[in-house]
Amino acid sequence: MEKFMLIFHGQQLDEQAFQALSPDDFQAEIQKWNQWIGGIAAQGKMIDTQALLPAGKVLTAAGKVVTDGPYTEGKEIVGGYMLLTADSFDEAMALAQGCPHFDTGGTVEVRQIQKFE
Repeated sequence: MEKFMLIFHGQQLDEQAFQALSPDDFQAEIQKWNQWIGGIAAQGKMIDTQALLPAGKVLTAAGKVVTDGPYTEGKEIVGGYMLLTADSFDEAMALAQGCPHFDTGGTVEVRQIQKFE
């Protein structure tokens, strides 16, 4: 069994629109995520998942330079991640395809975790 990280990318405007949802629409959106995550967890494949706040700091030059951020071109943000297990990259891709993030124009990056032995 291999480990994979799904990284949820979106636009800053998507985050603002998400925060402007009515309470009922917000609960409906959360329910979509809970169903998708619950389905992966029910298969025993989920390790962890977390949402990230949009603000942070970026360290560069061996930690000696600190700037506000992260800022990427086009105001793209990383909104969260999921760690999961899968038998193959293809299976990890199949699990990612059900992500509700696609409904709002987001993207999901699928990356295999490197093993160092």
